[in-house]
Amino acid sequence: MARVELLVALVALVFTIGIFAQVLADRYRIPSIIFLIVAGIVLGPEGLGIVTREAFGVALPVIVDLSVALIVFEGAFHLRYEDLKATRSTRLRLITVGALISLVGTAITVRFALGTPWDLAFLIGSLLVATGPTVIDPILDVVAVRDSVANALSFEGVVNDVTAAILAYVSFEVVLAEQPTRIAFLEEFAARLAIGIVVGALVAVVLRSLIRAVDRAAGNAAQNARLLALAGAFVAYAGATLLAEEAGIAAAATAGLALGNLDVPYKETISEFKGDVTTLLLSFIFIALAALLSFDDIAALGVGGLVVVVAVMFVIRPLLVFISTRGRQFSRDERLFMSLIGPRGIIPASVATLFAVELTDAGLPEQATTLVGTVFLVILATVVLEGGLAPYIASALDVVPMQIVIVGGGTVGRGLAERFDAHGENPVLIESDADIARRARDDGHTVHVGDGTVAETLRDVGVADAKLLVVATGDDDANLLAAQLARSTFDVDHIIARVNEPENTDAFEDLGVRAISPTESAIWAIDNLVERPALLKWTVELGQSGDVREVDVTADATVGRSIAAVRNDLPSECLLALVNRDGTNHYPGDDFDLERGDTVTLLGRTEAVDDARALFGRTG
Repeated sequence: MARVELLVALVALVFTIGIFAQVLADRYRIPSIIFLIVAGIVLGPEGLGIVTREAFGVALPVIVDLSVALIVFEGAFHLRYEDLKATRSTRLRLITVGALISLVGTAITVRFALGTPWDLAFLIGSLLVATGPTVIDPILDVVAVRDSVANALSFEGVVNDVTAAILAYVSFEVVLAEQPTRIAFLEEFAARLAIGIVVGALVAVVLRSLIRAVDRAAGNAAQNARLLALAGAFVAYAGATLLAEEAGIAAAATAGLALGNLDVPYKETISEFKGDVTTLLLSFIFIALAALLSFDDIAALGVGGLVVVVAVMFVIRPLLVFISTRGRQFSRDERLFMSLIGPRGIIPASVATLFAVELTDAGLPEQATTLVGTVFLVILATVVLEGGLAPYIASALDVVPMQIVIVGGGTVGRGLAERFDAHGENPVLIESDADIARRARDDGHTVHVGDGTVAETLRDVGVADAKLLVVATGDDDANLLAAQLARSTFDVDHIIARVNEPENTDAFEDLGVRAISPTESAIWAIDNLVERPALLKWTVELGQSGDVREVDVTADATVGRSIAAVRNDLPSECLLALVNRDGTNHYPGDDFDLERGDTVTLLGRTEAVDDARALFGRTG
């Protein structure tokens, strides 16, 4: 068989296995990179020897480069300025202070654990700054942490891919230079970063104009918009790379971030299309990664290699995260989760392989072996351990918020979603009307367009894993049907229904569904307005200046303590109002002792309630 036919067959095989790996990952709720890495090792030179660097020839680096460009573009395209505002200071620290801690900490570890020269140690440290979207996004697809946590990790991954690529290239020039200077190093880094940002911004502006133009023209505007965005990612990467090596990553990231935050039509269809393409490319490059892997290079590191892995995963990463995330934006368990999720991916692998070839040609084969072995050992350890264990780590730390499905994206559904969002939950709206769904998306909510009375729709949004289903349409028949389907087919325990006609309440309660009637709610509201106006005003303000939260008592420091002792530790603007024990509410006096498993109700100013929750343990 001719070489071209062999290459076509090989690419088809890799894509097919990659797709099956994605299906398995979705079926078993395990990050896809685990299946992809295993498949790559089996197919690679250390396994069956089917996927090798020689088999691809010069095509492999080209495919990997273009794939990385699109993946980085797509990851940045999903980052919305509005979503990132809540973690602004954290993001800045992660990509500056955090990246510096990673660079210096890894370099020092490599220098003393492996005995390498300082210049090579900093080259390895530069590459291992990267925690890119190629490895972070598949984990976040499976582990549905709070949006603020996901946004911080995604942003760090996108920016650090850029930082690592440019840092590594400049560091490599230092390794080869006879008399490198710090000024020259900084100038090279700044120049490549600036070129990438300028090229990426220009491409985004041009893309915006072109997409708007096709929107006004006849024909398939949505398809043309998708193709223009795809071409824009490649143009940004290639254009910047022609001007300066490794500036292409910065250009692709800048173009994606800018275009995603500009007023551009067809954002949703562009996002869906690029997501499908990215999934295919991720499958390809992680399996092709096996063609670059050598167990001999890894084994040559000895115990020093293991020291580097342990330091990177359990010392350097936690240190940079806890320093970068100080403040009230994240709970302690969320910060610990972020500390344990820092896998390295395709940027370090591809760049390290390229540099290893050049080091060998320059007469430095030992440094080439150390470079590739260290980088690949850290990639394998972090991807397999952190990627594979991410769902279990999230479960153990209880950082996955309540999954709430709301059927109905109207005024009531959107209002509920806004409240749940404010409490850090992850509500998903189901709405059949495209215009209403679009309005809900514009408000920043996650929306699935479909019929909530159809089993396939409920299955698609993951209602089987939901802790709460709210049916909130204006049609009682639709609400009852959705509730019945969720209870009988998906075994959802907690269901709350909006009942528009009071006489229908019994039908919902016979099903075991908590029914809320707008008529009765109006009566209660008017009664409260007359008898308890201050309390009503405060409840209306919930989610703005005030909050009420229920917290399970699990912390050893709280169990067995009296209410009087606990109240001394509460913030001044937070009250402990109720204690629920075995289903019974207590209005506790000072002598009431808390027990493990109690649920306390806290109320007060939002910031004070958030601070108080940590005293008791995990949220209920």
